[in-house]
Amino acid sequence: MKFLPAGAAALMAIGLGLSFQLNASPAHAADASCEIDRPVMFAGLNYDSALFHNAVARYIIEKGYGCQTDALPGETIPLLTGTGKGDIDVVMEIWRDNVADAWKKAEAAGTVKQIGVNFDDAVEGWFVPSFVIKGDKERGIEPMAPDLKSVSDLPKYTKLFEDAEEPGKGRFYNCPSGWVCEKVNTNKLKAYGLDDSFTNFRPGTGAALSAAIASANKRAQPILFYYWGPTWVMGLYDSVKLEEPAYNKEIFDKLKDGSDTSRATAYPQSTVTVGVNTGFMKSAPKLTEFLSHYHTSSALVSEMLAYMQDEGEKPEGAAEHFLKEKQDIWTKWVPEDVAERVKDSL
Repeated sequence: MKFLPAGAAALMAIGLGLSFQLNASPAHAADASCEIDRPVMFAGLNYDSALFHNAVARYIIEKGYGCQTDALPGETIPLLTGTGKGDIDVVMEIWRDNVADAWKKAEAAGTVKQIGVNFDDAVEGWFVPSFVIKGDKERGIEPMAPDLKSVSDLPKYTKLFEDAEEPGKGRFYNCPSGWVCEKVNTNKLKAYGLDDSFTNFRPGTGAALSAAIASANKRAQPILFYYWGPTWVMGLYDSVKLEEPAYNKEIFDKLKDGSDTSRATAYPQSTVTVGVNTGFMKSAPKLTEFLSHYHTSSALVSEMLAYMQDEGEKPEGAAEHFLKEKQDIWTKWVPEDVAERVKDSL
């Protein structure tokens, strides 16, 4: 499935039921007149960041524009195909640098369009906890590898990241087998000459990978790992991305298919857009205008996902938290009367 960072087969969402009940006063409800006489249908992509964005956009559309909304849960390809056919109106996350063929075909046919940038700083790479390099005075942690900056420095730190099951080797926490990033990272280990000095450790699931990172951070233990953002892991734990050679598409494509493992390059920094069905665009210009202005950042979304994780909240709870605490951000997306209705409903 693809819409996610290269190979990051997403962490599964806490919940898929995102139906909101309108609770605005009758006066406010009367003020808002929806442009369409049916629910606005969202693509219910089954990972946390997309579900969070769905929840925010749906709340604003319901409370601010007086519309009904719904979401169709599913996998990426069927949902993109459905958007092209008009079964889906809105997709809140399209990973533009890695967009699926189903979307490209619909775009070429003129049935879908990317109308705005949700966030343009999605990250992928190899990370270590920041305390490994900088220490943490509040926790009494001294820097463990103050000179560690780049993947080229890693051969000096095999003992720091030692694999308990293979003494003498460091351990690199890769993606689970079957994810595209697992293959890319495996080929990077070869290209960087690290496959003999680091164990290529593949956790069984995405949850196992995030659990290993969380455990190391809580115990102040060094760990070398691949990850991506926005995610709750990036929101909860301060991490440093190791430097790699600047992104080169040709080299990266060969790493993905394994045709050349003699050179490596950084992951691309991805732009994630909002996409809509063009029929919906024509019938709902005001909603389209709002969605075209919807703009966040990887750090902000990671912060909200960390809130979900810490508080045990579902996406709609995180959406309400965002709308209460970040009014300086979302009120810029909508007209003043819409913003007032949303604020009154909170």
